[in-house]
Amino acid sequence: MAKLMQVKKNKEQTSFFEDIYAKVRLIPYGRVSTYGAIADSVGTVTARMVGWAMNKSFHASEPVPAHRVVNRKGELTGRHHFPTPTMMQELLENEGITIEQDRVKEFTHLLWKPEIE
Repeated sequence: MAKLMQVKKNKEQTSFFEDIYAKVRLIPYGRVSTYGAIADSVGTVTARMVGWAMNKSFHASEPVPAHRVVNRKGELTGRHHFPTPTMMQELLENEGITIEQDRVKEFTHLLWKPEIE
């Protein structure tokens, strides 16, 4: 019975992650979104849960552009979960996004809101 419960839990977790990953894959190149915006668009999840899913996204079957998800102030709070502390910034800069002091410059201009776009 315990094994069956664990299988069910793993399946629900995978489905939960995949819902978030599918939404994050929609963030356009050169744009960013927030943990909260992704949570709101998926429904029944919190920003913290999205952050948790982004931390696990490196194991997803298809690539997830987790570097495009920042906090509500445009700060690169997830940077410490990348293979190197500067990788998140480097990936964003490769997409033409300027970062100053671990924060997206022109954040409000670059913000992608799933419920609007």
